[in-house]
Amino acid sequence: MVIVIKLSKRQQAILRLVKEKGPITGDGIGVHFNLTRATLRPDLTILTMLGLLDARPRVGYYYSGSEARTMLAEHMDSVKLKTVTALPLVVETGRSAYDAIVALFLEDHSTLFVVDESGNLAGVVTSKDLLKVSMGGSDLHKLPVELVMTRYPQVEWLDENATLLEAIERLAESKVECLPVLREGRSPTGRFDRSAAMELLQELARGNFEEGIYG
Repeated sequence: MVIVIKLSKRQQAILRLVKEKGPITGDGIGVHFNLTRATLRPDLTILTMLGLLDARPRVGYYYSGSEARTMLAEHMDSVKLKTVTALPLVVETGRSAYDAIVALFLEDHSTLFVVDESGNLAGVVTSKDLLKVSMGGSDLHKLPVELVMTRYPQVEWLDENATLLEAIERLAESKVECLPVLREGRSPTGRFDRSAAMELLQELARGNFEEGIYG
């Protein structure tokens, strides 16, 4: 069976640039797109893992000439996301913005999932959201977290049965640091963020990857 990987528009643009200008450094690619190297890192990692780009120290990225899927990419497409996600960090509706800040601080995370009384996702709140309202002079002890969060219909999320490759591609396309992993489109069962994606890619590249050790 042949599985076709759909690159994002930015990944396609990066591939065209490297074909035309390569070898080119990560900083050079960032200057071209007016983006930081950190922003581009997930895209460059995916293109490298797929065998479309290669990189050399002090030289930069260059087009490898390979359009075929690598064994690593095929492995990533066989791993179910639910086997590698970390536990979700949640807070119930009705809690205050202050409660949300405490939860994020204690767990050292930047994203909190807000759930209703049935355990379904009601929204997502980030440290940036909470910083904005705190700077506005609101009483955080009285401000319901629902008034700060991004509500469920506007939240980007991943299905727990998605593959690791699909999850990494979705995360690279999104403009957020963390995506909720949901069962049947509503109940949070995990979280998948950029740091976890990078860790998994590193473990895969080193051959140390084991399913289930990140949950």
